Amino acid sequence: MIWVSALLGAIMGSFFNMLIYRLPRGLSIIKPRSMCPACGHRLTWTENIPVVSYLLLKGRCKNCGKRIPFRYLVVEIITSAAYAYAYWRSGLSPLYLVDLIFFSLLILIAFTDLETYLIPDVYSIGGIFAGLALSGPNPLVSWKGAVVGVILGGSIFAGIAYAYARIRKQEGLGGGDIKLLAMIGAFTGCKGIIITIFISAVTGLLAGFIAIWKSKKGLQTMIPYGPFLATGGFIAYIWGNRIMDWYIRSLST
Repeated sequence: MIWVSALLGAIMGSFFNMLIYRLPRGLSIIKPRSMCPACGHRLTWTENIPVVSYLLLKGRCKNCGKRIPFRYLVVEIITSAAYAYAYWRSGLSPLYLVDLIFFSLLILIAFTDLETYLIPDVYSIGGIFAGLALSGPNPLVSWKGAVVGVILGGSIFAGIAYAYARIRKQEGLGGGDIKLLAMIGAFTGCKGIIITIFISAVTGLLAGFIAIWKSKKGLQTMIPYGPFLATGGFIAYIWGNRIMDWYIRSLST
């Protein structure tokens, strides 16, 4: 069943790639069928097998020879691994469903933001409602904890964004990041929010230094923050309780 779940993840990863490309551009997700983003060549079923087709085609379109973005392979592999891990840790239980939905949202948000600097509301706001609705089978939060997580996550980043805009006279955090942290709060509660902010700040700061050094644009360099929040949210969701327990024990020793 782990391999079945991994296969399901690869198939869903292929679907996610289509959403990542089409949804921010306002394109239909129903038609036309999968095609090369460079020349518009409609893919045959042999060219559209998750992971396998990319490797066999060596990452290039069979029709025009243009390189297919590496993101397509990465998303399919990560989604496959995430779904396999979800089954390994939860089995066929209600928590398995929670895992799949949360992991899927994080993957969609991270790679959409990475490519377009946008986090569609259908993911973040839809994810907030999903997190609240799934608080029953989610052992990390009660429904009250999920509500508090949403409010706390949204409020913290809204306050930071407001203060930054007042001081710097420009936008520092987008509305998508605010709604994303609120969504993570719906799945992880208050503890998860704290861990997510810390991890995203550290990883985002390191990536920011590298981006500034490479771009030579100084503090004007823009990097999408969604992938770092998604990473922090994943860690908080999986290991949040253990991290907080370790931290509390370290303070008492």
